[in-house]
Parts: sequence; C-alpha cells; structure tokens
Amino acid sequence: MGCGRMDDITDVKRSGRCVCDVVRAIKDIQEQAVNNECPPCPTNCFLEPLGGLVSPARVQADTRVFMLLTEDGTPFKAFFRDRDRCDHDCISVFFRVEDIFDGCCATLRVLEPLDRERHEVDLLNDDGTKIDLRKLCKVRHFALTGSCITVDLNCFCAIECVADVFLDVCD
Repeated sequence: MGCGRMDDITDVKRSGRCVCDVVRAIKDIQEQAVNNECPPCPTNCFLEPLGGLVSPARVQADTRVFMLLTEDGTPFKAFFRDRDRCDHDCISVFFRVEDIFDGCCATLRVLEPLDRERHEVDLLNDDGTKIDLRKLCKVRHFALTGSCITVDLNCFCAIECVADVFLDVCD
C-alpha cells in the first residue's frame, strides 16, 4: 500500500499515516530547496526539488503550498490574522508546513490566498458559512500570514499539493 494510490481511500484510512508522511516529505523538500531534474508527474507531492511542482522552470521556491482534505472531501480551513487587506472573515485552505513533531503533529502556517492582481480572495460563499470551491480557481498567488495552527495529521484523509512558490521565508 502506498500513499500515491488515493483511489483506495480504505487503505489510506487504515494506514493513518499517508498525510503525515507526505507533510514530512514536503518539510524535507522545503529544507533542501536545491535544483534537480523533475520526475515525470508534475503535481506529485513528493516531487523534488522545491520549485518543480506545476512549473518546472521555476528557479527559486521556498514553500510547497498544499491543502488538506477532511474525511468528506472538503478542504480543511483555518482563520488568519488580518494584514490590513482583509475586510471580511479571513479564511484560507492553503498551508505551508513549518514543523512536524511527536510522530504526526505539525505546525502549519496559514497562507493568504491572492488573485492575479495580488488582492485577497474571499473563499467563503455568499452567506459566509462554507468554502465556495469555485473561488479556489481565482487563487493564483499566496502570501505569508502571522497565523500558525497545530494539527494532528492523522485527522485528514488526503493532501493536495498546489504550487511551489517563493514567499521569502526566514528561518
């Protein structure tokens, strides 16, 4: 059983480690951030080096942006602090791994979703209660926020890597 076989969700649930292993791999890849040849699948979460995901021509990247999916397939969301650009509930489904510890716990930085013009994308539906999945398509860029959350990665059923980006992260 491997994590790459997401068509068999029963195996993933049984292992309880797939998402944890992927986030650990993303953390390692972010730490390495070196140039290499890209493997054939351009959206594989295990793709090295950082910068190869989606755009193999990217030369500088320090973050692999990803989403976590809950058991019912909806994106996990988190609040982030206003950077004086957010005039509504600041919610995102995009994350950067900052640390992984105690087996399968992680500190994730919440990333602000931005459109082509680098304006924040409000991901909530009109009544402000749920994520509007159509609005995810408007997201083209990301910004660091000052908000981090700690999660138990065993609570998620899937992970989707979105992009490799340069966010000028300080160690």
